[in-house]
Amino acid sequence: MTATLKIDFVSDIACPWCAVGLGSLEKALERLQGEVKVELHFQPFELNPHMPPGGQDLGEHLTEKYGSTPEQQAQIRQTISARGAEVGFEFHPGGRGRVYNTFEAHRLLHWAEGQGAGQQHALKKALLRAYQGRAECVEDPEVLLAAVADAGLDVAAARQVLSNQDNALAVREREQYYVQAGIRSVPAVIINDRHLISGGQPVEVFEQALRQIAAGQVS
Repeated sequence: MTATLKIDFVSDIACPWCAVGLGSLEKALERLQGEVKVELHFQPFELNPHMPPGGQDLGEHLTEKYGSTPEQQAQIRQTISARGAEVGFEFHPGGRGRVYNTFEAHRLLHWAEGQGAGQQHALKKALLRAYQGRAECVEDPEVLLAAVADAGLDVAAARQVLSNQDNALAVREREQYYVQAGIRSVPAVIINDRHLISGGQPVEVFEQALRQIAAGQVS
């Protein structure tokens, strides 16, 4: 009997570790093909919900938020780039350049969830490539729509989503749900609404955890 796992991947495209964590999760799921079925959902979390239009210089932002030095930031970028390479994700060599508000990206991901199997996943990866891979301005609607096209979704429908705020409240409610549940950092990977895997873990950590959870469902 094959176990079915519901996976909620709580994350923000502004988070480089979320790209690493998603890559690790994907590779773990490849190793578990035939052993588990997965319902994968991407849930919104904003690292910088109050970021104003135009964003902020990345180095300045990291220094203000974490007190890190340029040297420390360069070392962390090197570490993240190496971890990304291990799971097939290529980060922009100079970092993202600027930090932007990501709420509109989350609204598109919410919309994409209802567009068919795998569509939300495809858009999540396209948005990560745009922001983390190419350092594009993800508060620009045209950048967001280019990611929609990259993911193979309906650009005209996505443009209509961006033109109004019809799903904004639903996205805010989902964000609040996870904050109230105690999520303070991302990625947070929640299995079957019960088991939490935090951070951009290596492939082996995801594989072992998923296999153990799945085994607990199969007699």
